[in-house]
Amino acid sequence: MRIKLTIEYDGTHYCGWQRQPNGVTIQETLEKELYKLTGEMIALHGSGRTDSGVHAFGQVAHFDTSSRIPPEKFCYALNTGLPRDIRVQASESVPDDFHARFGAKAKHYRYTMRLAPHAGAINRNFELHIHEKLDIDAMRKAAQLIAGKHDFASFAASGSAIEDTTRVIYRSELASLESYLIYDIIGNGFLYNMVRIIVGTLLHIGKNSLPPDHMQSVIAAKNRAAAADTAPAKGLALMEVFYDVFL
Repeated sequence: MRIKLTIEYDGTHYCGWQRQPNGVTIQETLEKELYKLTGEMIALHGSGRTDSGVHAFGQVAHFDTSSRIPPEKFCYALNTGLPRDIRVQASESVPDDFHARFGAKAKHYRYTMRLAPHAGAINRNFELHIHEKLDIDAMRKAAQLIAGKHDFASFAASGSAIEDTTRVIYRSELASLESYLIYDIIGNGFLYNMVRIIVGTLLHIGKNSLPPDHMQSVIAAKNRAAAADTAPAKGLALMEVFYDVFL
């Protein structure tokens, strides 16, 4: 049977989602626990990669198993042995043609920034501290220009081998909440480091009081050098993966 997992994790101490030889990852940790439960060498397929230090509230993955463990009980069994910074929030049986990655229609990412003279202690691993004054109105308007279908080559990490850099962004909004800036973006797909480069460019606009249409110039350039530095990973979280048509 095929099982779908919805996973929450604090990515601070992991080298991202995908298994790799030189560091502990979320995928590897989950696969090891699945082996303990089932005795099977299970390949866990995630909805996509998250970078080292990036978090998730709603990462989705699937796997196939011959285990007799009821689908809805896998989350309880896994959480018994997983480290406390990884939690499976739900497990369920899905049709054999469900695929966590190829079936995804859209993803929602959130980037959190704290505006304060001093960094916080409690949420230090989940937010970017900003002490400079920002032109938030310019940043908000610039964020809205990201929405739509664009070639996002300017926001792809240098050296990326992906040829098709066009993506559709359904929502790109910057909200202010007390001492926090929250950037939400929903799209049909994202390039490597794309959200973090967008955030870095928004901060560049805010710190230098550049006009919002500077973002249009960056998009039009289709060149990584036109965008600003990549924002740190710790402020980013994958919130939800959508498998129905997102409108």
